[in-house]
Amino acid sequence: WSTLFLASLAFVYFAKAFGGAYMKSSITQIERRFDIPSSLIGVIDGSFEMGNLLVIAFVSYFGAKLHRPRLIGIGCVIMAAGSFLIALPHLLQGPYKYETSVSHNKDVNSTESILPCLSNHSMTEADDTPDLETKTACEKAAGSSMWIYVFLGNMLRGIGETPVMPLGVSYLDDFSREENTPFYLACIHTVGILGPMFGFMLGSYLAKIYVDIGSVDLDSITINYKDSRWVGAWWLGFIVTGTLILLSSIPFWFLPKTLPKQGQEQSESKSKSTELATVAEQENFLPEENQEQEEKEKPVTFQELAKDFIPSLKRLFRNSIFSLMILTYLVAVNGFIGMITFKPKYLEQIYGQSASKAIFLIGILNLPAVALGIITGGFVLKRFKLGVIGAARVSISASVGSFCLLAIQVFIRCENAEVAGLTVSYQGAPQVSYNPQTLLSQCNMGCSCSMKHWDPVCAYNGMTYTSPCLAGCQTSTGTGKEMVFHNCTCIGEMMTPGMNTSAVLGQCPRKSDCDRIFKIYMALSVVGSFISACGGTPGYIVLLRSIQQDLKSLALGMQTLIVRTLGGIPPPIYFGALIDRTCLKWGTKQCGGRGACRLYDADAFRMTFMGLITGLYFLANMLWGGLYIKIVKRQKKLALRNQAKENGQEGNGAVNGHANISIAKNKEDEERTGEESTI
Repeated sequence: WSTLFLASLAFVYFAKAFGGAYMKSSITQIERRFDIPSSLIGVIDGSFEMGNLLVIAFVSYFGAKLHRPRLIGIGCVIMAAGSFLIALPHLLQGPYKYETSVSHNKDVNSTESILPCLSNHSMTEADDTPDLETKTACEKAAGSSMWIYVFLGNMLRGIGETPVMPLGVSYLDDFSREENTPFYLACIHTVGILGPMFGFMLGSYLAKIYVDIGSVDLDSITINYKDSRWVGAWWLGFIVTGTLILLSSIPFWFLPKTLPKQGQEQSESKSKSTELATVAEQENFLPEENQEQEEKEKPVTFQELAKDFIPSLKRLFRNSIFSLMILTYLVAVNGFIGMITFKPKYLEQIYGQSASKAIFLIGILNLPAVALGIITGGFVLKRFKLGVIGAARVSISASVGSFCLLAIQVFIRCENAEVAGLTVSYQGAPQVSYNPQTLLSQCNMGCSCSMKHWDPVCAYNGMTYTSPCLAGCQTSTGTGKEMVFHNCTCIGEMMTPGMNTSAVLGQCPRKSDCDRIFKIYMALSVVGSFISACGGTPGYIVLLRSIQQDLKSLALGMQTLIVRTLGGIPPPIYFGALIDRTCLKWGTKQCGGRGACRLYDADAFRMTFMGLITGLYFLANMLWGGLYIKIVKRQKKLALRNQAKENGQEGNGAVNGHANISIAKNKEDEERTGEESTI
């Protein structure tokens, strides 16, 4: 049974991480599909934690007294339902219509030429705001509020995921030997980390497949997967992840409510003294009368459980090491969640990578490094038989090392993409400030261009223009992706006479040295991920060993509740809102109004994003230092107390009364400072 449980829990960790990572990898696609800003995508991303928040305290506390494996199975079914709900908008919406400034001819044999620079009649009517009635009708037809389904589906995923961690880990720790727990946890987390690898790789593959695959003629699409308007087949991945999670729930329906402790399977008839010799590390310090009561425990009613909830909570948070540990995790998780949510966007905007390549590199480089780091941390603990102090040392060293590498990454950058009227002037000089009028120049004044559209073209001089019209292009040849624009007056201004003044669809690639800089950034990022992950398992063991046995499930649940609530919901929202402030060019919705951001100020984005992450990790390191000092002080205090107790017992060995008084005092101390007993 224990082997089946370990395999099943590892598979669930894999499946839920697979689904979670796929959600993170689809953030950009969902943002573009529903034409929403980064701050709103942050709210959608945070809905997973909102679902957790609704039920986790009760699942952790009451779930510990109920059939834990079956509760995990029910959670998996709810997670699968959430994944299917996220994919639903694709089936209810019409085909995706990306913004474009020219009417692209679909007939390959047609000789009709498109004239981008419409000097005869105005295109500025596209800039006018439509009346409310027209806009409402258009939005209803376009299904622009369908992101609500994604929000609710992600919330369902959060509710379903709730029982897996607190109930799974407490069930595991109850039957495994104390020296095996770190290794089992490391193995489960390592199998779990394979989930994000496959999730990001699936996200990368589907980001290259057009969203309406099978229902539109792909030859008529004028954008490719590198374009900031491209939307991949994001919905397909949620059907795959939902099916996998549903399969992972099956074994849990057949597992027993409890399993015997490892090494005790054949010793049920042995004396109580033999049983007490094999209890977990933290149980060694619990009063004997408490253990006797636990053995004689009868089935309790729901009312009795509820009555004990608040006192248990008070006991838990009086444990200062537990409280400080939660605060440290909270700050670190804020930085981590903000980073993992917007890292693909960061790689796109700073280093000019496509969404597909950015997701793929995170999945194939960063995540294996994290997996290796987690198993290394678990192995170090088991190999050197490290206690709480040793585990804390490993964890703080890893935290400081990864912070140093992160601080270096802040200064690694590529030059801004050269976009006429946005990052550089039409003459090629750096742009000091941006407003809509800077998109106009002497070379395109006569064209009556719309300034709202984003339909970039790349000139042969390496400059990107926001649309063929704003590049002053007079004629075009070819169809679909092969369309070429000719006689572009703005390009002619930059070139010597007689040179090519044509432009092709899409943004220009970055300068050649950007690839070299990007490789340095990724190398530092991968090493930093490995070092950071090495501290994961030791940190978790410090947390586990600082809680009393009967509060373990509640403590893990409260940790997940607090970290998820304050470390999972706010970061995507405030990171997204701050990133939105660095946007240079907003897209236009199908029905008018501001859509998703198409181009960011790379330097402002880098300083905002990396500066925020570095600041949060610096604060987490300060808290780790304080936590380590507190743990060392507590251990010294406890060692002195134990020594005094031993000396007292040697002098009064025959007097049982003194021993009883000593136990009573220790019990009082435990109620006041739980961590002293456990460390």
